[in-house]
Amino acid sequence: MGGLTFIDSPVGPHAAAGDATPLPSDEEALDAYSRVVSGVAERLTPSVANLRVTRSGRGRTEIGGGSAVVVTADGFMLTSAHVVARGSGARATFADGRELGASVIGADPLSDLAVIRAEEGNLAPAELGDAELLRVGQLVVAIGNPNGFASSVTAGVVSALGRSLPTRAGAHTRIVEKVIQTDAALNPGNSGGALVDGRGHVVGINTAVAGVGLGLAVPINATTRAIIGALMSEGRFRRAYLGLAGGGRPLPPKLASQLGRSGCVEVIEVVPGSPAAAAGLRAEDLVVSADGMPIERLEDLQRLTRAELIGRRVELGVVRGGRLTAVGLQPVELEV
Repeated sequence: MGGLTFIDSPVGPHAAAGDATPLPSDEEALDAYSRVVSGVAERLTPSVANLRVTRSGRGRTEIGGGSAVVVTADGFMLTSAHVVARGSGARATFADGRELGASVIGADPLSDLAVIRAEEGNLAPAELGDAELLRVGQLVVAIGNPNGFASSVTAGVVSALGRSLPTRAGAHTRIVEKVIQTDAALNPGNSGGALVDGRGHVVGINTAVAGVGLGLAVPINATTRAIIGALMSEGRFRRAYLGLAGGGRPLPPKLASQLGRSGCVEVIEVVPGSPAAAAGLRAEDLVVSADGMPIERLEDLQRLTRAELIGRRVELGVVRGGRLTAVGLQPVELEV
């Protein structure tokens, strides 16, 4: 009568049952990867809340939801602007069962970041990290709270850095730069939740699904920290408005050699009546500098939207018809 053959088994036809290798303990069964993920989840779960966004009217109407991350013990929380869009308040539910009312302090649709504040303090704040330190292939954990009582935890790696995310506020559009792409699965309701590195630091706010098995997160870096700080203190983030649409492109070889750089921003469209139109900028102009600083990528041009440049003349170096010329531009405040 035939039988089964056990390959590399500690218990075989010539081994007594008492010789079997004992099963590992629960602690031993956790490898390094699992220990990092479970440790991060344990640390961050109390800091991530489920949001049910409401709008005032005849009573309160629930209009959507997502997740939010506690950033201060006295109740400030970070989420995605699209989660709280058109909302004035929210109910924040935590993994320990607490449910707190919250108000929308400020939102910046052009970075897809928003700040809300819970009505009570004594919360567990997460520690913000720096997305500039991330590397492709690095372990990250996505934590959201789509159900209110049980956090959703998925793990993966940073699959790409430097992605771009188009955002819109009314008629205005902006490209969010340095967006993090990860294969840590994002579930419905995870928008506004935390993307966390292996040390438990929040390096991004989950914002969108980029495709099957891919998610995007707005990075936590110097730029977004400034936005978060302004939303917390003023309820808004001021931007200068130029009134043009552009895209990065390589410089022609002769110009690249002359200027000592390889890239520029080509003007694609100029908004009528805008500062760019008043300055005389035209489609197909190549912007190569601003106040003497090189402009090589769209991100460089977006630095001109800083609030401190509102009302101040900026001299642009522009190549038009193969010739370099100077154009004076005076940004105004962006109204959204």
